[in-house]
Amino acid sequence: MGDTGLAPLTGGDIEYCWFGSPDSALTLVLLHEGLGCVDLWRDFPDRLAATTACRVLVYSRHGYGRSAPCKLPRPVSYMHDDARDALPELLEFLNVGRHVLVGHSDGGSIALIHAGSVAGPGLQGVVTMAAHIFIEDVSVRSIAVASQAFAAGKLRDALARYHGSNVDCAFRGWADSWLNPAFRDWNLEGFLPQIRVPCLIIQGEDDEYGTAAQVARTVAGIRSGGKGTAEALMLANCGHAPQQDQPDTTLSAIGAFVATIGAETGPA
Repeated sequence: MGDTGLAPLTGGDIEYCWFGSPDSALTLVLLHEGLGCVDLWRDFPDRLAATTACRVLVYSRHGYGRSAPCKLPRPVSYMHDDARDALPELLEFLNVGRHVLVGHSDGGSIALIHAGSVAGPGLQGVVTMAAHIFIEDVSVRSIAVASQAFAAGKLRDALARYHGSNVDCAFRGWADSWLNPAFRDWNLEGFLPQIRVPCLIIQGEDDEYGTAAQVARTVAGIRSGGKGTAEALMLANCGHAPQQDQPDTTLSAIGAFVATIGAETGPA
């Protein structure tokens, strides 16, 4: 584990952790999935820092890990709120300069909203892993199955090891929002043409929470704006978590992408 701390943001304290050298000119900011937190990234941040020679920042959003709890139920706009309010505040508090957002699942969606709405000049690129930009039946079905497992107790116990007293905030805040009928209208495609940085869109071919249409429409939407660029990477033998199912390939792809960012933008 790297250097840890708590950032006193408007919505309450946010747990964060640094990996890699503070002398790096580029920071990779990891945004976790709907049930994730700092600890659930496991060794990925450390390996990412070693692969890219960048500093890596990970944090737990409100209601996750050791961060302050959130209010339930979460609004269906919870990803928009994190992207446009909490994330910019955290970046400012920690004095993050040139950076790339690397988001998994919900974290990837948050990264796209941020990049297409409130991104500052420090944003140099975006990497998403299994992000969603619209609702699919497969996503809702898989979340309903997870909700049943949580109610049965075993999943709750497993998540409590990472989220402690935040376990209900983490799971119910995520699952109940996705299963809310009002969430069926949730769509991020309007943000994509406004993205002005290079993007790498990664997804597993066996993702149980989304189809390849998520990738195709994300790439097409970003390219349609004419300011950002986007490349797709579909991984074989890979489910919803590329960083776990295909870690070496994922690390290599992000490393190559970051090297391109560095070549295009030059030193800070």
